[in-house]
Amino acid sequence: MQVIANGRPLEVSESATVAEVLDVLGLTGRVVVVERNGEPVDRVLVASVRVSAGDRLEIVRAVAGG
Repeated sequence: MQVIANGRPLEVSESATVAEVLDVLGLTGRVVVVERNGEPVDRVLVASVRVSAGDRLEIVRAVAGG
């Protein structure tokens, strides 16, 4: 199925969770903030929140620097 991640189409499995989307994007283990269809996803729930076809995900990665 297809979801939209940061404005780009992304193919994921029918049973994908937010955590699996992060894995496909290479963001596993990174500090990120995820918004699904305009609603924030609690960090502790990313492994259990399933995505649906057409969901829009906005993912922001924390970057340290000076």
